[in-house]
Amino acid sequence: MSFSFVDTLVKIWNDSGFSAITLQQGIMVLVACVLVYLAIAKKFEPLLLLPIAFGVLLANLPLAGLMSPEADGQPGGLLYYLYMGVKKGIYPSLIFLGIGAMTDFGPLLARPSSLLLGAAAQLGIYIAFVIAILLGFSPEEAASIGIIGGADGPTAIFLTTKLAPHLLPAIAIAAYSYMALIPMIQPPLMRLLTTKKEREVKMEQLREVSKLEKIIFPIAVTILVVMLLPSVAPLIGMLMLGNLFRESGVVERLSSTVQNALINIVTIFLGTTVGATAVAENFLKPSTLKIIALGLMAFMFSTIGGLLLGKLMCFVTRGKINPLIGSAGVSAVPMAARVSQVEGQKANPSNFLLMHAMGPNVAGVIGSAVAAGFLLAVFG
Repeated sequence: MSFSFVDTLVKIWNDSGFSAITLQQGIMVLVACVLVYLAIAKKFEPLLLLPIAFGVLLANLPLAGLMSPEADGQPGGLLYYLYMGVKKGIYPSLIFLGIGAMTDFGPLLARPSSLLLGAAAQLGIYIAFVIAILLGFSPEEAASIGIIGGADGPTAIFLTTKLAPHLLPAIAIAAYSYMALIPMIQPPLMRLLTTKKEREVKMEQLREVSKLEKIIFPIAVTILVVMLLPSVAPLIGMLMLGNLFRESGVVERLSSTVQNALINIVTIFLGTTVGATAVAENFLKPSTLKIIALGLMAFMFSTIGGLLLGKLMCFVTRGKINPLIGSAGVSAVPMAARVSQVEGQKANPSNFLLMHAMGPNVAGVIGSAVAAGFLLAVFG
């Protein structure tokens, strides 16, 4: 009886994950716990970082098999099937549907020049792409790394699954981590590249945009962008469909659903399955550190691109444009616009830049999707 009991304990131990865990898996479990801490304690993009972190944890617990593919007639793991939504580009597109329903393009329509600021703030994508090529990454990998500079997590995931799926964990974690760090990354650059006088500039109130303009806009953008770059149709199409739900005023139930229930469900599946791709043998590589460094560089140069064009517009308009709104051209909505507002009020307490910054901010959403479509058209 004693022997049988000991034998049972030994069998349980040998069949457990404790006996199978490797050093690399142990490191990834610690990484997952750190990401959970950052999401909960520091509130770094918790809506996505928390499921990503737990996905990392689940994928690196030995013998669980949650990401195991189908083999020899045996079914795959739960997360393997849920990951098909990432692999096929379904989740990022549905996230864009929700973003479209939550986005007011009014500030962009009121000042169309905001499109230029949104375009300039994609500078980091192309600089990071060139540097990644010089560091030995393939063009497809470099394009996927560069898109981090667009400050748009779903777009980064969409492009990476098409061009370099093996880099998805590092790129997704870098993209969402830096989006959360925008209030730390952008202000030093904003103060470095603008004068106090420029930061103090007060902007005139935006004109009121008609309902007809807001309805025509998503239809016109869909036709123009998808005709030019068909590969970006899933992102732009869903973004503008969601916005049409919002602005039409006749489908409140649909608009409410995609803004709340749908986007929340998809966010859970997207974050958890993207995190689950960060298995130890794929994530713990020198290339991961390079990607994280290049991602930070991409964010910084995107901010710089927006600020420099903002300074030029300030000069051309003789002080009517506050260059701080240029930094909001990265598509982290609405965080980047809030940073512009905070920095503007520090320079001039009577400054209210939020609505002015929302124009470049929502333009950046379109700009990053267009950049992804261009890169996919060239390297896909």
